Amino acid sequence: MTKSENFQERLLALHTATLELLKDTSPDTLLERIAMLAREQANAQYAALGTLDEEGNLETFIPVGMTEEEIQAIGKFPEGRGLLRALLEMDEPLRLADLSNHPSSVGFPPNHPPMTSFLGVPIRLGEERFGELYLANKIGAKEFTPQDEEIVRVMASYAAGAIRNARLCKDLRDEGRALTRQRENLTLLNDVASALASTLELNEILDKTLGLVMKYLRVEAGEIFLLDHAFQTLSLVLHRGEAAEAFWTRSKFKMGEGAIGKVAESRKPLISADFSNEMGYLRPAVKEAGFEQFLCIPLLSGEKTVGVLGAVTRSKEPLDEDSVQLLSAVGNWAGLAIENAQLHSNARRLAVLEERERIGMDLHDGVIQSIFGVGLSLENISHLIGEDPDEAKRRIQQAIDGLNQTIRDLRTYILDLRPRQLGDENLMEGLKRLVREYRVNTLSEAMLSGKAEDVASLPQAHALALFHICQEALANTAKHAHARRVSVTVWTTPERVLMEIQDNGRGFDLQKMSMTLGHGLSNMHTRIRNVGGEVDIASEPGEGTTILVWVPRESA
Repeated sequence: MTKSENFQERLLALHTATLELLKDTSPDTLLERIAMLAREQANAQYAALGTLDEEGNLETFIPVGMTEEEIQAIGKFPEGRGLLRALLEMDEPLRLADLSNHPSSVGFPPNHPPMTSFLGVPIRLGEERFGELYLANKIGAKEFTPQDEEIVRVMASYAAGAIRNARLCKDLRDEGRALTRQRENLTLLNDVASALASTLELNEILDKTLGLVMKYLRVEAGEIFLLDHAFQTLSLVLHRGEAAEAFWTRSKFKMGEGAIGKVAESRKPLISADFSNEMGYLRPAVKEAGFEQFLCIPLLSGEKTVGVLGAVTRSKEPLDEDSVQLLSAVGNWAGLAIENAQLHSNARRLAVLEERERIGMDLHDGVIQSIFGVGLSLENISHLIGEDPDEAKRRIQQAIDGLNQTIRDLRTYILDLRPRQLGDENLMEGLKRLVREYRVNTLSEAMLSGKAEDVASLPQAHALALFHICQEALANTAKHAHARRVSVTVWTTPERVLMEIQDNGRGFDLQKMSMTLGHGLSNMHTRIRNVGGEVDIASEPGEGTTILVWVPRESA
């Protein structure tokens, strides 16, 4: 067989072999297969393939032809100095009968097998260079032939395509994994957002948050600590998972104390496989149960620390930066939802307190004042029993009617918690009734002036506020002022309805009167401001008292 026929057969065999290379899309196995194929095609004792990084330096070095023991004895792979560096700077193959004679040769490291003949071929596709093929010690000859060089050059071209194809496939797989991970991350964020936005119940938010994070991380157990800002203490509020007991030896941590306190103070996640630093706080049973890592995530609402979420896992694989960032985002969402739930709970408690205060105010201004009026009437009756029995009987009947009306008011109040003192009366009719009752009960002069048509269109809430303020003012006058004369005047402007209650009684020092003491004066301010109005009280000891109040003619 001629040299030409032999060369053609070698090319055909190479073509068949390299077609198989193109099917291999795994960079880890492909490089070794290329080196082995080059060794076979050139009939070399040793072969190696080196790939380059973005700066053109050796990144990987795959040797074939040596035993595992020989490779271990040599140690780390070459760094690309000497002859290898010179070859990296060449665009053409390099064929040597004895590589030690080359000017760039720097010798071999200890335990390296002896090598003489050498063939180096760049692996390139167009202008893109992927690496180098190195062959040493031609079997059966002193050096590699030009045919060997040409065969390996052709093979290097195939190898460049195979490497490029494998890298593209790897990039696609990596991109696919990244897209899958991104989809999982978005799913987690969406699940967290949906779960936390669907409720304002704190326990439900805590349970959903911990469950979603444990599912995403595939961890076996988790806990949540919440911060009490008043005492700067973190308390365990939820534990889930395999571990029957909590991870830590205590259920409360101060800021900066242990992993929980450190995360709350630093506002940064903590992931650790070293339990030794936490053994003073971590239960020994956690390590004994096979858990390998613990992580703590701060739960934040803006600049405010709300709590800490902790978890333990048997997995030794560390979390990557993307997972840590995602968990931080979940911690921010959960912290905001937890704070909203806490604010909602506080608002409900405040609403209960406000409702209790309103009930007390309504009872004071309505039912209690009515009973007080009946009491004043009964005091006056005692003076009439002997002098005018008929008038006394009439007054007693009025007191009975008043008590019956108070009973009806209490029944109405129990039903809807709002006494309807005006009933079907308009404001002026209700004020006339109050003035008349005051006059009868105190035997003092009392006058009312104003036009019913001026306040006929006044909203019911505004009319009721003026009615209760007049009732409170007249009751205070009867109890404390001992006035001989009281006047109630109602008038209007284009935008307001005003009412003035003036007496010539004892008066009092406003500077010494606290609006928070006693329901009377504070109730006046509260009622009138609830409907968008204002009240002004003027009084001096011995000079009487004037109360001026106004409300808008229309509801806000």
